[in-house]
Amino acid sequence: MRILVLSVHEAFEYVMDHYAPVGLEEFALRKDTYAVLSIQCTQNGGFGFTFQRNRFCRDVLTLFFDDVERPVEGAQLFSEEQAGKALRFLLENRDRVDTLVIHCYAGESRSRAVAMFAADRLGMDLEDTERGSNFNRHVYKTLQRVYEKTDA
Repeated sequence: MRILVLSVHEAFEYVMDHYAPVGLEEFALRKDTYAVLSIQCTQNGGFGFTFQRNRFCRDVLTLFFDDVERPVEGAQLFSEEQAGKALRFLLENRDRVDTLVIHCYAGESRSRAVAMFAADRLGMDLEDTERGSNFNRHVYKTLQRVYEKTDA
């Protein structure tokens, strides 16, 4: 499985590349199966849409937390409960889909942290170009802490 780290706009375009009217599915631009881990901000209730399962989209997990690395008034910090949900989602879909789409607003900090964790600890395929220093360390460390608790 390959991992794509995308912005919300890129994720929407990726999903729409799989769309074709009923009976014309062979004309879809993309035909790979995928799962979406959608990371949305808590401000204003998220981005205003959620992804849905379909012929190509085998699973969706939407998590609401903000891009903060420590408690900030008015912001939602990534929790161990959310890390557990993300970890289960990653493990359940690891051998089930061709592509794992992980997105947040910009496709940089939160989604990159989840993708780097998946590559480092779960052996998923993340190209070196997807790595970078701009990732949410709290998200990565929380995933690692929950993984170590469940792995023990």
